Amino acid sequence: MTAIPLSVGEEILAAQPFNDLIGARLTRFEPGEAVLELDIADRHRQQFGVVHGGVLSYLVDNTLTFACGTVLGAGIVTAGLTVSYLAAARDGVLRATATVTAHAGRRAVATVTVEEIAPDGTARTCAAGQGSAVATRA
Repeated sequence: MTAIPLSVGEEILAAQPFNDLIGARLTRFEPGEAVLELDIADRHRQQFGVVHGGVLSYLVDNTLTFACGTVLGAGIVTAGLTVSYLAAARDGVLRATATVTAHAGRRAVATVTVEEIAPDGTARTCAAGQGSAVATRA
């Protein structure tokens, strides 16, 4: 696979208006892999003070799509995803890492792990997901 410049992925992320609300940043964009990070802020919390599950789902969705895009090319959409919430995220940085596990034709499958990196540097997994993406054009 050919390496894709991080700047290409950053341009794609910048073109997503919804990400302006979330505030994620792409920190890795390599063949078969992508990483998104998000600084946890009050706007990401639900009424109990922990990060809303929708934010974690967004990270799973978008990170897997970026990873799948490295093997399928541009013009892809999420075809399906599942998310398992494992621990509440509260403070620090969320880091979602997606790895493509299979691809054929116009489809790719990836697994995603979302970790909370606490202010003291300790990491713990707060969500895990799997999903697929499909190229919208041949």
